[in-house]
Amino acid sequence: MTIFSRLGALAGLLGATLPALAQQELAYTVDIDPTVSTNEFRVTLQLPKLKKDQSVYQFASTAPGTYQVMDIGRFVRKFEAFDGKGRSLEVKQLSANQWQLARPDKTREIRYTVAETWDTPVSEHRIYRMCGSSLETDHALLNWHTLVGYPQGMQARPLSIKVNYPREWKAGSALVPDAQGRYHARSYDHAVDSPLLLGRLTEASTKLGDAEVALYCYSKTDQIKAEPLLGHMQQMLKAAQSFLVELPVKRYAFLYHFEDQDQGAWEHSYSSEYTLQEKPLTPDVAQAITDMAAHEFFHIVTPLNLHSEVIEQFNFVQPTGSQHLWLYEGVTEWAAHAMQLRAGLVPLDQYLNTLHNKVAYDHLRADTTYSLTRLGLRSFSDEGQQQYGNIYQRGAMTAGLLDLRLLELSGGKRGLREVLLELTRQYGPSKPISEQTFFDDFTRLTYPEIGDFFRRYVQNAEPLPLQEYFAKVGIRYEAAHRTGRKLASLGTNGYAAQAGGGVQFTQVSPALQACGVAPGDAFVAFAGTAVTPQTLAATFAELQSRPPGSEVELTVRRDGAEKKVRCRTQEKEEIKRYHFAAQPDAGPAQLTLRQAWMKNL
Repeated sequence: MTIFSRLGALAGLLGATLPALAQQELAYTVDIDPTVSTNEFRVTLQLPKLKKDQSVYQFASTAPGTYQVMDIGRFVRKFEAFDGKGRSLEVKQLSANQWQLARPDKTREIRYTVAETWDTPVSEHRIYRMCGSSLETDHALLNWHTLVGYPQGMQARPLSIKVNYPREWKAGSALVPDAQGRYHARSYDHAVDSPLLLGRLTEASTKLGDAEVALYCYSKTDQIKAEPLLGHMQQMLKAAQSFLVELPVKRYAFLYHFEDQDQGAWEHSYSSEYTLQEKPLTPDVAQAITDMAAHEFFHIVTPLNLHSEVIEQFNFVQPTGSQHLWLYEGVTEWAAHAMQLRAGLVPLDQYLNTLHNKVAYDHLRADTTYSLTRLGLRSFSDEGQQQYGNIYQRGAMTAGLLDLRLLELSGGKRGLREVLLELTRQYGPSKPISEQTFFDDFTRLTYPEIGDFFRRYVQNAEPLPLQEYFAKVGIRYEAAHRTGRKLASLGTNGYAAQAGGGVQFTQVSPALQACGVAPGDAFVAFAGTAVTPQTLAATFAELQSRPPGSEVELTVRRDGAEKKVRCRTQEKEEIKRYHFAAQPDAGPAQLTLRQAWMKNL
């Protein structure tokens, strides 16, 4: 999904160096026993002596890269504090996410249980699955911000976590436990950046240069295994290595959870986690997973190596947006597809279809007047959440246009990829960019014209110059492309998915009304073939393949009763919206710049 926190940017796997600091660590223990409960985790924290200003224990209100209010305190049960002799001390809940310790100087242990987020009912702000916690009889997903907090003022304190879980389970994480089974983190941020997948897992690994890439997979009915999945991703990973020249990590972990829902992915500095619907690993399914993994994997560049102080010093108490979400997500989404095009993994036509889908989303499902910086700053608000999906669509298209502009100004010698590599060398994991001056800093590094680009298309929301910019590389863009073909049509209708997997008519054309179809009817079948949200596009394709004026049969359901209706199709001119295509008559200058556009310079 999303920004992330640099959380652990310098040396994610420092297990060998941290035990010397053990006396300073906050020592957590998390107990999991699915034979007793699959609803909650038991947490114990051993504390050093606290100061008076460390008397508030803080749970996370949000987490890096999620852009949603979480309020983890909602899931906490039976919060208790004890002194060194095991005597109970007074505690008081101050707010949704804060507990007051009456005697911080005496407190040596905190205990509480915390409910898993997946199945616990909440009235609002339901947490995305990949950002939450789950516990079942054969597996568990642990995101540490959902399980542990920290005493106020100790967010930067080193910590260790021991997880007690069934012996037969396997564990997958970017972190490597010590000999006693403890995972060590430099800070609370680092821990939150290092999720843990446990259970009946399959695992596989490969090498990319000096970096180890591990993949851990839970698949409820074993339809997907780690080894073949990693095999499908291998070419993408090599493409990423070529795009980046040298990977900025030494170990990276993919954590996959396949069950009953597609909810997406969440990136971290040295890992990413995915909660996806389980289905056979067909080539199409493998490609969809690979595309998502390409996006998450590229986050090792931004924001791991490019992030502002808002991300560097993450505020777990009060959600705070960044105006550079366009960089963290939009640029990353552009790179995920561009690097596959440049490696020859996807043909140009397929890449252009991806651009079509992104422009269609921007125009049909989002507010085109909502700027990318405004989206970043308001991403935690309800208003921002309504537009959030467009950061992957308009954000990626804007990054693609920035790449074209840089290539044009440099005479095909320096595109967005090359500038990103320069920026990562200039900043890196431990030196944040400036939230306020980065647009100016980027412009000084490149060309004065880029400042105008940022003002018009990132800080403001002027219409994207798709036709003008793509023409520079001999790609024709048309908002409405008339093909000259005549298609069969049943008029303009509206559809919505129903609970249980059906499709309902929300808007009905005069042509269908004349056949007896009404708004609210369920669209059961077309020409005897069942219609579902997943097959709706194929149904339209089948309809349009019929000769205009031919008769077709629809099955609809109203008030529980099914009926078949026969309708005669109308003739409709084919118009492809938001259409990209290579110009067959592109000139030498266009083709030269296209060659630079389609390769790593």
